[in-house]
Amino acid sequence: MSDLICYSHLRWQFVFQRPQHLMVRAAGSRRVWYVEEPVIEAGTAWLRRTSGGEGVTVCTPVLPPGLDPEASRRAIRGLLGRLARSEAIERPVAWLYTPLMLPLVDAVEPCAVVYDCMDELSAFRDAPVELLFQERALFATAHLVFTGGYSLYQAKRGYHARVHLFPSSVDVGHFARARAPRHLVEPADLAGLARPRLGWIGVIDERMDLPLLAEVTRLRPAWSWILVGPTVKIDPARVPDAPNIHKLGPRAYDALPAYLAHWDVAVMPFALNEATRFISPTKTPEYLAAGLPVVSTPVRDVVRAYGKRGLVEIADTPRAFVEACERALAERASGDRGRQVRADASLAESSWDSTWAEMDRLLNEVSEPVSDERAAP
Repeated sequence: MSDLICYSHLRWQFVFQRPQHLMVRAAGSRRVWYVEEPVIEAGTAWLRRTSGGEGVTVCTPVLPPGLDPEASRRAIRGLLGRLARSEAIERPVAWLYTPLMLPLVDAVEPCAVVYDCMDELSAFRDAPVELLFQERALFATAHLVFTGGYSLYQAKRGYHARVHLFPSSVDVGHFARARAPRHLVEPADLAGLARPRLGWIGVIDERMDLPLLAEVTRLRPAWSWILVGPTVKIDPARVPDAPNIHKLGPRAYDALPAYLAHWDVAVMPFALNEATRFISPTKTPEYLAAGLPVVSTPVRDVVRAYGKRGLVEIADTPRAFVEACERALAERASGDRGRQVRADASLAESSWDSTWAEMDRLLNEVSEPVSDERAAP
């Protein structure tokens, strides 16, 4: 079975999400190297290798300052070529999360190229202008394209002959631990916070509706609003400050069930903009697996997969958002488990294990034996 080299714009240690879930499962049957974006340090170029756990080797190119983009690419290609020779990596699978790393791929002479499109990166703040051109080149090169949500699938399926929809999955067992709060010690930074507690776990960036957050927290000053996750690409000063907003910063994936166990409602105050037009938030099934009621703004994939089925409350204004939270709190207080039973039935249809198993099956079709099949650009 072919080795796998994953090229990602996301740091392995940043937030445990789709790439990490899939790569640790890939490492169950393949050697896996996870190539991050470079860091700049004085000295000569070298490849830092660390363990990502569970069989994944994280590779971080370390480059000297002052290199232009082309020189940086040449240096990284050289480092990856030496990695392939030293580790006897022959014709691996190249798995990409960003089209911008496509120029690095042929340094390892892959047997197959996979584009796992988890976001519309071109819509993000400060996206490079060449990203769309590189994506078209990736479509022309890839053997397989996977998408992380239905809206992305609709947007990408016309560019390649083999585009497959794989929405965000969930490790139900991990998050279901939150349903037994007495077995999980309450985190110290939650202790003493007033109830009800309404929380968010995830990156805080241009995808969060900060004006909505400011208004809902003003409307319900007695509620504790908890934000767990890093703030990136925006000025932290833009994130609302109030006595009832508690910014806890990032927490390890293993610690998340303990936080969820001591919340009352999970919230997803996403902005409705170009950056969220195609998202399919992984946190939605994670919150449901934790047994929490969920309130979200009307992100298309959330409405389609969860809102229309009555699994998530949808609200499009601050007043409606607060009212939806009140309904969620009333449901929780009443002990009504109808929504949770329906959510559990939905979650049973999807897991990261089953997602990887199907991806792996498709991958084997194009990589073993070696296939020259390509889609038209």
